[in-house]
Amino acid sequence: MTHDRVIVPLDVPTLEEALARVDQLPQVSFWKVGLELFVGAGPTILEVLKEREKRIFLDLKFHDIPNTVAGACRSAAKYGVDLLTLHTTAGREALSAAIRAINDADVPPKLLAISLLTSINSRELAFDLKIPLELPEYALQMALLAQESGIDGAVCSPLEVSQLRQVCGEDFLLVCPGVRPAWSESGDQRRVMTPASALKAGANYLVIGRPITAASDPVEAWEKICQELATV
Repeated sequence: MTHDRVIVPLDVPTLEEALARVDQLPQVSFWKVGLELFVGAGPTILEVLKEREKRIFLDLKFHDIPNTVAGACRSAAKYGVDLLTLHTTAGREALSAAIRAINDADVPPKLLAISLLTSINSRELAFDLKIPLELPEYALQMALLAQESGIDGAVCSPLEVSQLRQVCGEDFLLVCPGVRPAWSESGDQRRVMTPASALKAGANYLVIGRPITAASDPVEAWEKICQELATV
């Protein structure tokens, strides 16, 4: 079903707040656990989500030397998460080491490479990071590096997803944050698209947080997004 392709972030600092959110939105089947919650609550949140038969996107964005990335991925895979992220800019050797590290897991997670954070715009890419490529070309090159290394997919802005889908093919997973319904604010996300448009462009999964979790009525916001996606 289309709503199974929406991942809702648990961007809160404590286990208690995370469980309250899960209880508030029992319809949600796929949750994202990021740095804030994992550092604050530890792996207990993953164990609870697994007990409740929820799918888990563990978004820790590993970025280190190959041996450290491999060790982190090996440890994360033991929790039975579905999706796990690392930065493409860790390099080809680190990406390959990550793949080898999860091979012994009972059910290895799908590895997703971060192409470029959706909070970064073209000017910041050029002037702050000193990257000479245009932003869409840079995102494409990062996705291709990940794919060539054997990574399962990429996290990318919905504005790049159409090109990545065309070049990388149908089997390459594309997960898009920076998805905002027309009736919500974009916040600190610079490169955004509506949920229906992102799915039509080729995204496999959408990460939608504040339009749901910061709404005056999160359940109503969730249902509204599901209704919009039902027409895709």
